[in-house]
Amino acid sequence: MSVRARLRRSSAVALVSAITAGSALLLTACDPSGDSTGAQPAGAAPTRTASTAPAGTASATPTTPGTPASATASAAPSAPASATASSPARQQPSATPTKAAAVNRTKGTGLTVSNGTRYVVMDGEVVDFGTVVRDLAWSPDGKRAAFIDGNGNLETSDPDGGHQVLVARAPAGVTWSHPTWQVFVPSENDAAMYLQPKNNLQFTAEDHGTLRLLTVPAKGGTPQQLSLGNFSDDGAKPLPDTGNLWPNGAGRYGSSTYANRNDGQVYLRDDYLRQQGGAVTKGSQPDLSDEGDLVFVRSVDGHDHLFTKTGGYDGPERDLTPQATADYTEPVFSPDGKTVAFRAPDGIYTVPAKGGAPVKISDTAGLPAYRG
Repeated sequence: MSVRARLRRSSAVALVSAITAGSALLLTACDPSGDSTGAQPAGAAPTRTASTAPAGTASATPTTPGTPASATASAAPSAPASATASSPARQQPSATPTKAAAVNRTKGTGLTVSNGTRYVVMDGEVVDFGTVVRDLAWSPDGKRAAFIDGNGNLETSDPDGGHQVLVARAPAGVTWSHPTWQVFVPSENDAAMYLQPKNNLQFTAEDHGTLRLLTVPAKGGTPQQLSLGNFSDDGAKPLPDTGNLWPNGAGRYGSSTYANRNDGQVYLRDDYLRQQGGAVTKGSQPDLSDEGDLVFVRSVDGHDHLFTKTGGYDGPERDLTPQATADYTEPVFSPDGKTVAFRAPDGIYTVPAKGGAPVKISDTAGLPAYRG
C-alpha cells in the first residue's frame, strides 16, 4: 500500500470521528482571484432584514435561483469590496439599515449574512459591530468572529461585536482576505500521542499579485506562511506555494481545503498527518464539512454551478445546481453537513447537500455564514 493510500485511510478515520456541532462556515466578501460576486462597498448602508421584516412576511412560495425576477443568466454581480492596509482610517459608516427585506427566512436557521459594512445579520437580527466587517468567519463553538476590518487588518470579536482584538496588522500594500479557524482540542488519547492543541487563523494574503496562505495564532502574533507538504508517493510533485486562496477549515483535527488560482484545482490539507495533502478536483471557492465532504464551484456551460464531492479524495461528485441559469457561488455547509447555503445574483439560497430544489432564504445582497 502506498504512503498516500495509507494517509487517505488514516485521514478517513480522523474525519469520520470529527465532531459536527460547530463548524465555522462562511462566504467571503473579498476574493483576490476575482471569482467572487462581491459585497456592497464598505460604507454603504446595508439592507435591514429580520429585525424589521419578520420571517412570516416571506412569500409562501419560494423562488428558485433559476427563475428570480431580478436575476437572469446575464445578471452582473456587484464589484467585490476591497480591503487594503493602506486605507486611511477605520471605516465606520453611520447609516443604519433602512430597507426591509422582501424575503427573509433566516430566523431560526443559525444563518448569518454580512455585506461588507458594520452591520451583520445573525439569525434574523441586525448586529452593529461598530466597524467594517469583511469576510466574517465563526469559531467552531460560535463564540468568536474573525474578520478583516476597514483597515485591512485581521480582528476577532464576540458575536455582538464587543471585545475586539487586533490579531495582526497587514503590511502596507498587502491585502488579506478570507480568514478561517483551525481549532483542535486534544482528547486524552490525542494528548498521549503528544498532539498539541491548536487555535489558529488561516487566511489569504495577496502581495502585489502573488497569493499565499498564512497562519497566525488567534490570540495574536506574527503571521507565517502555511506549510503545504505533499504526499510522499513516488514521483509526487511539490504542491504550489503561490496562487493559493480561499482556505476553509473544518473537523476536530484542523483539516482544511483551499483552491489555487493558477491551476484551477481544489486541494485538501490534513494537519493531523504532518501537513500533507494534494489536489482533489477542478474547481474554486471550496468549503469542507466536518465529515470530510467538499462543496465547490465549477463553471458549466457558461455558468458557475455548485458541486459536492463526498469521501475526500476518491469520492463521487454531484452537480447540485444542474439547471443553473445564473452564477451560483460561495457555498458553505451547515454545521450538520446536510444543507448548503450559497449566493445567487438576487440573494441567498439553500439547497440540500444531497440534491434538491434550491430555496431562497434572503434577498439581502450579502454573504452567508453559519454560526455553530
